[in-house]
Amino acid sequence: MVLTAEFLSINSNDLSEYTRKAELAVEVEDKDVTNYKSAGWKEVVGGLKSGELGCEFLQDLAATKLDAIMWPLLGTVVPFEVRADQAAVGTSNPAYKGNILINGWNPITGSVGDEATVAVDFPTSGAVTRATT
Repeated sequence: MVLTAEFLSINSNDLSEYTRKAELAVEVEDKDVTNYKSAGWKEVVGGLKSGELGCEFLQDLAATKLDAIMWPLLGTVVPFEVRADQAAVGTSNPAYKGNILINGWNPITGSVGDEATVAVDFPTSGAVTRATT
C-alpha cells in the first residue's frame, strides 16, 4: 500500500490539503507481575494505553487557513480523525478517532529556501477507536 490521499481532520477541520505526513502511534505500558511461581521468567500484563498523533503540515498563514485554524486551539483537547485514504470509511479504509491535546504549535520554522512546514506531535486524551462503518 502506498499512501497517496491520506485524510486528517482536527477539530472537525479537514486539514488534508496542508498535511504532508500524519502518523498515529498507540501503545500499552507493560507492568511487571513476575513472582516466585514465574519459574525464572519475567511476566507482564498490559497497563495504561496512550497514543500520539504526529503531523507535518505545509504552513499557510493566510486568514482562514492552517495557522488561523490551529492557533486558537492551543491548550485545548479536540477531536481528530485519520484515515489511510480520503475515500469513505470501510473495512479496507478504517477511521481512527479520538481526542488530542494541542500542546504546541510551531508557526514559523525553516531555513533560507525551505518550504514553510510545521512538525508537531499531539498526545491523545482518552480512548482511540477504530471504525469500519
